[in-house]
Amino acid sequence: PVTGEPWPPIPEALLQLWREVSAYPHPPEACLVNFYSADAKMGLHQDRDEKDFAAPVVSVSLGDDCLFRVGQNMREGGTKSFRLKSGDVVVLGGDGRLCFHGVDRIYPSTSALLKNGGRINLTLRRVTVPG
Repeated sequence: PVTGEPWPPIPEALLQLWREVSAYPHPPEACLVNFYSADAKMGLHQDRDEKDFAAPVVSVSLGDDCLFRVGQNMREGGTKSFRLKSGDVVVLGGDGRLCFHGVDRIYPSTSALLKNGGRINLTLRRVTVPG
């Protein structure tokens, strides 16, 4: 952080969720926090920055609903879209770990969780290979 202080630890509730849904024996090392305003989108992309593709990526949606699109491991090919609601969890693992995915739209005012609306996405991931 800009403060020079260490990042805070990942909350125990998120570590417990990882243990319950990831089927991976090692804990996450990072939790990326993204905020999506009412008009935000995120194009199709792969999560390829990590060194350990055997570990899944676990995503938690909070706040307004979104239209989440997921495709194949290559950009070509069909995609499917799902409406994610606050509290929904998506696990990208196994053969789907490197699938392209993105957010096509936010559905404003579908949740009262955030005072000013929007969506928060928490993404838990391993960065390094356990060793």
